[in-house]
Amino acid sequence: MINSSKFILTLLIISAVSYGQLGKKNIQESIEQRAKDYENIAKSIWGWAELGYQEEKSSALLKKTLSNEGFSIKSGVAEIPTAFVAEYGSGKPIIGILAEFDALPGISQEVATERKPILGQAGGHACGHHLFGTASTAAAIAVKNYLNKSKKKGTVRLYGTPAEEGGSGKVYMVRAGLFDDVDVVLDWHASDRNAANPGTSMANRSAKFRFHGYSAHAAGAPEKGRSALDGVEAMNNMVNLLREHIPDGSRIHYVITRGGNAPNVVPDFAEVFYYVRDFNVDILEDIWSRVIKTAEGAALGTGTRLEYEIIHGNRPVLANNVTQKIMYNNLTAIGGVNYDRKEKKFAKEIYKTLRNPSLGLESASEVQPY
Repeated sequence: MINSSKFILTLLIISAVSYGQLGKKNIQESIEQRAKDYENIAKSIWGWAELGYQEEKSSALLKKTLSNEGFSIKSGVAEIPTAFVAEYGSGKPIIGILAEFDALPGISQEVATERKPILGQAGGHACGHHLFGTASTAAAIAVKNYLNKSKKKGTVRLYGTPAEEGGSGKVYMVRAGLFDDVDVVLDWHASDRNAANPGTSMANRSAKFRFHGYSAHAAGAPEKGRSALDGVEAMNNMVNLLREHIPDGSRIHYVITRGGNAPNVVPDFAEVFYYVRDFNVDILEDIWSRVIKTAEGAALGTGTRLEYEIIHGNRPVLANNVTQKIMYNNLTAIGGVNYDRKEKKFAKEIYKTLRNPSLGLESASEVQPY
C-alpha cells in the first residue's frame, strides 16, 4: 500500500468533525504512530482478497484490531457471519463509520505495473476495499482516542459491512435495525481523485434469469429439444435493442453464467445475470419492467420456461450537504496525497496502460472543487 498514512489521515480529518479542539498536529501524530500497523493490515486484506460474504480473515482482523482498542464487538449481525458492529463510548451523538473489505471476483493482481494475475486466487482488490476497511478502522480508533482525551460524551460505531460488490450487505444490516439510532453515517471510497462533494450513487437492481428447456442430441434429434440457451440469447438480443430507447445515463449489464455443457447437446438449463442502474428510481423501475418483459417474451418464443430471482436492489445514497461541506473544508485543510519519486515512477508505468485516463498524475495532490 502506497502512502497509507496519508490516506488514513485524510479520512480521519474528514470524519472528525470536531478535530479543531484536538489539533491537526496531534491527529497527524496519532496516525503516524500507528501508520505501519495500518499499512500491514491493509496489505493483509489485499493479500487475502476475499469475496463477498466470504471475508472471514479480513473481518476477523478488523474486529481484533478494534477489540484490542477497547471496542465492544457484535459479530454475525443481521445473520451475516462476516458482518459486525464495533462500538466505543456512550451517549449521543452516535457517529457511524462504514468499513468495507470485500474483493472483486476474477481480477486478482500482483503488485506490478503490468497485468499479472495471482495463480490460484479468485479475487482482487481492484476497488480499494483493503484501504476502505483499514482507514475506516483507523478513523474509528482515532475518534475513540479523542473521546478519551476530551472526556466528551458520544459514541463512535464502526459498521463492518460485507459484500458491497453486488451482495448488498448493508441492506440486510439496515433491515435488521442496526442503523436505527445512529445520528450520522460517514462514508468514503478509494478513487482516482480527492473530493468531498454532494454526490450520490445510482439506484440499482439485479436478478438471475433462469431458462428451463428440454435436452436432446443436437445432431441426432434437435427437433425434440428446446434450448434454454436460446432463451438467454433471445432475451439478450431484445435487451440490446432496448438500449436505444432508454435514457443516456441508464446502465444495463449482463453476463451469461450458465450456457450448457457441450455444443452437441441442446442445453436444458441456462442462466443470465443482469444489473440495471439509474440515478432516478422511477426510471429504474420502468427499465426493469421492460427487461422482465424481454425475458418473458424470450421464454414464450423459444418454448422454454422462465424463472428469475432478485439478487439485490439499492436506492441512491441520500446526500447530506451540511456534513459534506464540513468534509470538504477539512479535506481542503489536509490537502491531497503527495507521492515520492519512486511512487510516481511506479504510477507512470501503470498510467501508460490506461485507456483515455481522465486525470493527470499530479491530480492526486489536488482537492477537486466542491
